[in-house]
Amino acid sequence: MKKNVFFMAILVFSAFCLHAQAQDGESIIRASRDRIKADTVSTRSKMVISAKNGSTTERVLDQYSKDGPNGGSRTVIVFQSPSTVAGTRFLTMENPGSADDRWIFLPSLGKVRRVAASEGGGSFMGTDFSYDDISSMSRDVELDTHTLLREEDLGGSACYVIQSVPKNSSYQYSKIISWVTKDSKITAKIELYDKKNNASPVKTVEMSGIKEIQGRSTVTITKITTHAAGTSTTINMERVEYDKNIPEKVFSTTFLETGKI
Repeated sequence: MKKNVFFMAILVFSAFCLHAQAQDGESIIRASRDRIKADTVSTRSKMVISAKNGSTTERVLDQYSKDGPNGGSRTVIVFQSPSTVAGTRFLTMENPGSADDRWIFLPSLGKVRRVAASEGGGSFMGTDFSYDDISSMSRDVELDTHTLLREEDLGGSACYVIQSVPKNSSYQYSKIISWVTKDSKITAKIELYDKKNNASPVKTVEMSGIKEIQGRSTVTITKITTHAAGTSTTINMERVEYDKNIPEKVFSTTFLETGKI
């Protein structure tokens, strides 16, 4: 009888520890994604796409982000150059607890097209980013189950290592491993794993170039590498502005189609 009670106590304690560990992982990820407080974010970036043979192509793009009335973030990306992509505009609207809404305007088509949820794993404009990757850094925390795996150094910074498993099996990744710095709560590295149960990630995202901008520690370089293809895409933010007024009409399909407010 005592033996049974003893094992029951171990099971209860283990369940408590796992729950606490999951809660810790969730709070760390939430702190990382919510660490920058700003009404809006406006950026100008240079995107460098590197092919397997070492050749590169460059693109210039503007990005505007602002929270929506339902609490989810809204982001518009506008490609400025080269001429082959200039005028392409992309809008994503987060829906807390469910899939994002996405639309894209391609000048060659001359109309706005809705991007279906099933296209989330597709390449975004020929880059290493998929449509899902574009919004992964602001992904709703509650869409995944987060577990604190361990603590370790990364590039001289003490980090928490968090595993995030999507609750919806339709998501393109089976799990996401994140390195979050203890001091600043910056997500410094992310490993993305496919559904084939491979031991190695299919993609790795690395964040660097930390700068203090308007009193906020800001990541200015984001590089994503697709390992099997031997390709990568790097976004270098050349200008960042917080709390700049962004008209509501920017976050509409009308703006995507016309480029005018």
